[in-house]
Formats: sequence, structure tokens, C-alpha cells
Amino acid sequence: MGRVIARPFLGMPGAFRRTKNRKDYAVPPTGETLLDRIETHGKSTLGIGKIEDIFCNRGVTHVNHTTNNTDGINATIDALKNDTNSLIFTNLVDFDMLYGHRNDAEGYGKALEYFDTRLPEILAALRPDDILILTADHGCDPTASGTDHTREYVPLLVYGESVNPVSLGIRATFADVAASLSCYLNLGGWNIGESFL
Repeated sequence: MGRVIARPFLGMPGAFRRTKNRKDYAVPPTGETLLDRIETHGKSTLGIGKIEDIFCNRGVTHVNHTTNNTDGINATIDALKNDTNSLIFTNLVDFDMLYGHRNDAEGYGKALEYFDTRLPEILAALRPDDILILTADHGCDPTASGTDHTREYVPLLVYGESVNPVSLGIRATFADVAASLSCYLNLGGWNIGESFL
């Protein structure tokens, strides 16, 4: 087991609703993470959302523990405008917590549409040498039976002025993202995965 998630609820039996005050109790990573390597190379990291909980605060230089998509997007745009030497790692929790795990396909769709309206602001805040990677940590199909993680492929979109528009195909492992970032940030080779750069 890698993590226990404590989820507070309010309400009465039969009508409980989650609060935003979740707490993750994670087992520390068993080996070096990309965040660790970034720090050892004198660069900083910014975790937006629940990132510091997932990594037990390891390798996360700065924290902005937002609790919803809107605040996470706003914090990301603010960081892009003001930051100079960080990996910004954002988790938009509403897709997972409010919609995917609650089988709310309509809410999920509206959350995607809202993100689409904010994406131009994110792109406008990127500097010429920045890259943006959009992905998910797991499937969470709101139309699937049950409320657990689902097994569909997740998107992987990479954008930046220096990025050539090509198909990345179906990757063999999620570690390809870390391998690619390690290469892009000149941190040396990564021991798992293959860089798509």
C-alpha cells in the first residue's frame, strides 16, 4: 500500500458529501524521484494541489495546496508569470474527486470545458523555453460502473515553442514523462522509461 487518504464528510446518513479537507498519508518514495533530482541540481519545484502529500514533501521546494480546479489553474498561471527556475507540478483534483469518482459525467464534461476556457491563459504565460505537459495520473471514467480508478489510456499532450508537433504514440510507461523532463532540464539520463524528446 502506498497511501492512505483520509476524506472528511459532512451530512447525515444517506446524504453524506465530501469536504475539500482531505489528507494524504503516503509512504515515502522508495527511490530517487524526478523532484529529488531537480532539487539536487539546484533548481526548485512548486507543487500545486496535493503534490506535496503524494511525495511526502520530498523534492517539493514550494507548496501551494489548492483544493479545487479553479484555484489550481489560477495558481499555475500566477506561478508561470512570476517564476523563473522551477518545475511547476499541478494536480487539478476536481476531475478525480468531484466527478470521476462520483460518476458525474456531466460535471466532468463541464470541468473539461472550463479548463479549455482557461488554457489560452496558461499558454500565454509560457516563456519561449517553457514546455507544458498535460496528462493524468490514472483513468477515472465517470461513466464506468463503480467509483474506482479505471484502466483506459490517459492523454499525453506536450506543448511549447520548441516542441515539434508529432504523435507520441502509446507510451510503454508513464516514466517516459520523467525521462523526458530529466533530458529537457539537463539532469542526466533517467533510469526508467524513454525520453520522447
